[in-house]
Amino acid sequence: MQPHSATGSTTGPTPVPSPLLSLPGAVAADGQDEGVAAHYGDLFREQRALAAGTGLVDLSHRGVLTVTGDDRLSWLHLLLTQHVSELPAGQATEALVLSANGHIEHALYLVDDGTTVWAHVEPGTREALVAYLESMKFFYRVEVADRTDDFAVVHLPAGSIADIPEGVAVREVPYGRDVFLPRADLEAYAAAHGPAIGLLAYEALRIEGHRPRLGFETDHRTIPHELGWIGGAVHLQKGCYRGQETVARVQNLGKPPRRLVFLHLDGSDVHLPGHGTPLRLAADGAEGRQLGFITSSGRHHELGPIALALIKRNVPLDAQLLAGDTAAAQEVVVEP
Repeated sequence: MQPHSATGSTTGPTPVPSPLLSLPGAVAADGQDEGVAAHYGDLFREQRALAAGTGLVDLSHRGVLTVTGDDRLSWLHLLLTQHVSELPAGQATEALVLSANGHIEHALYLVDDGTTVWAHVEPGTREALVAYLESMKFFYRVEVADRTDDFAVVHLPAGSIADIPEGVAVREVPYGRDVFLPRADLEAYAAAHGPAIGLLAYEALRIEGHRPRLGFETDHRTIPHELGWIGGAVHLQKGCYRGQETVARVQNLGKPPRRLVFLHLDGSDVHLPGHGTPLRLAADGAEGRQLGFITSSGRHHELGPIALALIKRNVPLDAQLLAGDTAAAQEVVVEP
């Protein structure tokens, strides 16, 4: 099963293949991550380099949006789940766009540079997001622009000493920096600040860090509480926004229907269970009742096979699970 698009479609502009796919050993990613390299020939070496604070991850397949104008922050504050009306220049944050029923439709990773809000978003979602933002402009002094053709996102891991070009927007987060690099400079910048790190290494460390991803950890009915996005992407003390009633109701009741878990998978299996693989109680075997599904999986250089999954809230914390035919032990990410 391919990752689900929260906006109802995985279609969009065909991604322009990254010039870094011409590097030695590059193997192209597929599915939602088409257009960049899955790896450059040695997955675990790339993971170790990233964990040590070296190298660069090509995220140039992601969409890049900007919002300019005097009302940009106050306007976005009305639409997003995050408190951004007084966002300091240079402070990174993330935010969601919800449906009227509180289901996650979009995830934005943004920063304001003092004159412009820069955001990167999942591949295939930018057109729908731009259309929604344009429909909500009304009388506000804002301009929304799709800058994907001109700018590419690259990720530098925490501890990287790579130079940042002057005037370039940067999101600094605990696990590294997202740089909004002029697309024309991508190849030269990678050559100067490599080695290039493939997306599989980046994803394995994302899974280890319990960081949810739109379209992977979400489906058409996911609410923020299920993924631990309360606080990080959802501010509970801000004004109204679409879907806020659901957020408040679930927060007060404390009972989201599902919860995100981290899984240690049986390392003896050659096959890695992919997105959508059913989860059942090990005691019930492969014919037991489905309790959830794998959302993301990867091979970690230290932990071995790992995954994130969405399971029913009432599954016991110590329950041993089966992901397809693979044994899985859970760690709590979102408390039940």
